[in-house]
Amino acid sequence: MNREENIKQLIRAAIEAKKRAYVPYSGFSVGAALETEDGSIYTGCNIENAAYTPTVCAERVAIFKAISEGKKSIARIAVVAGEEMSFPCGVCRQVIREFGADAEVIVAKDAETYSIYSVAELLPHSFGPEDLGGDYDV
Repeated sequence: MNREENIKQLIRAAIEAKKRAYVPYSGFSVGAALETEDGSIYTGCNIENAAYTPTVCAERVAIFKAISEGKKSIARIAVVAGEEMSFPCGVCRQVIREFGADAEVIVAKDAETYSIYSVAELLPHSFGPEDLGGDYDV
């Protein structure tokens, strides 16, 4: 599969994940699909809570699913939300950076309408393990 087909497959997976979002309060469904360095795909949807603070974004659901399965390196992540393109929130950008500093972030409306960004473009001057001053095996 070429890169373009791979990106469209990821976007379609994010669109399917979006359908499973639990959003009774905002009505704003988000789906995410990520590909790890080994080609595995993990999806996530946003999940709201009446207390709001425990609410979790689709991107973090997908990333945490991958991490819980032993994957620690994101190659790319696609995000689909609403009727227009919607970017990951600041918290999600930081989590994406932790596990995919060089990942492609695909912000999509559908499989034909999307833009690709680097993590550095979305989170300039980011904070990472190297900023902690230790020798961490991440």
